Amino acid sequence: MEAYAAVLLWAIPGFFILVVIEITFGHFTKKQTYTLMDTLASLSSGMTNVIKDVLKLGLILISYPFLVKNLSLYEMDSTLSIYFIAFIAIDFASYWIHRLNHKINIFWNQHIIHHSSEEFNLACALRQSISNLIGFSALFLIPAAFLGIPSEVILTLSPLHLFAQFWYHTRHIGKLGLLEYLIVTPSQHRVHHAINPIYIDKNLAAIFCIWDRIFGTFQEELDSEPPIYGTLKPVQSWNPIWINFQHFCILFRDAWYTKNWSSKIKIWFMPTGWRPKDVIDRFPLVSRKSKPLLRYNPDYTKNWKFVAIFHFSFLVYLLIFLLSHFSELETLFKLSYGFLIMGSIFGFTALMDLHSWAPHFEQFRGSMAIVFMIIPQNQFLFDTYPFSYVMFILYFIVTVCIGFWAKRQAPDRRLALN
Repeated sequence: MEAYAAVLLWAIPGFFILVVIEITFGHFTKKQTYTLMDTLASLSSGMTNVIKDVLKLGLILISYPFLVKNLSLYEMDSTLSIYFIAFIAIDFASYWIHRLNHKINIFWNQHIIHHSSEEFNLACALRQSISNLIGFSALFLIPAAFLGIPSEVILTLSPLHLFAQFWYHTRHIGKLGLLEYLIVTPSQHRVHHAINPIYIDKNLAAIFCIWDRIFGTFQEELDSEPPIYGTLKPVQSWNPIWINFQHFCILFRDAWYTKNWSSKIKIWFMPTGWRPKDVIDRFPLVSRKSKPLLRYNPDYTKNWKFVAIFHFSFLVYLLIFLLSHFSELETLFKLSYGFLIMGSIFGFTALMDLHSWAPHFEQFRGSMAIVFMIIPQNQFLFDTYPFSYVMFILYFIVTVCIGFWAKRQAPDRRLALN
């Protein structure tokens, strides 16, 4: 994980720079594809995913090293050709994992975050899941295990395969001629993120679009059908942690209240969107099928926008501190500190969602964070990183103050499942 944290220290600024370039290009061409809070929600989601990955939060049911050890029929060396074969195997596995996420209720929960933005831009590429807490994706790499592809090759290529999917999340690049028949392009991925009936669950490939063409999930972007982005049931939130588990909460509620015992089990494994008949009327869900242009975009004053940018900027600083000193910090502190950042992201985005309880939560989290910083076990922060320590304390003091300020500003908005 130390190596991965070091890679992220280079990758994260690179992603940010590309987002800024796209924002600047949109501004000067009068084709802006960004809004402030949607962008901060996307970037905050990326931060939660980074924390989850570097802290290894989750349970791996079966790992690729185990599979290759027990299933390999050949012993292959790490040559250039092996890297090429391995990349194809990863892409093939990615297609089927992606298809599973779109087709089955419980698996949609771990993918909904990526589709939750009602914009389409490079920032929304960073909306990655933290709800995929049970790892089983190695099962889709069984062909690679049979071939004896070393686990080191898979581990090296997997992050590269993920990062290579960043560039095509844009509306500023049109169709790319011959490349449309070879790789996934921005045009194809715009289709994938669209909720137009003709586009739903299409273009599931990650790098090579051949999988969509072979398995019948390819759809060209049509000039007569401009994509509408988001999810059929709009998430209506900027909070990436809530979005990650929103669909699960709906499934759990429906499973709890349905009177049909078979439905209590079946709901988890039925096609995405299936619900027992007796809970549909009792808990109706807002759907963009009936209101296709419904968008979540509250109006914020300049003060609220400043608060949002202030919180996000400091949280980036907190994350960079974790990644920069990852190898120096003890495991218990890294876990506690990671959850502190997670809670901070939850708090400030809940505040931006204008929930009536959010100011109280901000007062609480700021106070608890100050206590966390000053307890004797964390005295090393002041001794070793005095500047960062002072910045942390000041940030959490201001967080408490903002909580008191927001209490007088925010309207009542209840957190709802529909």
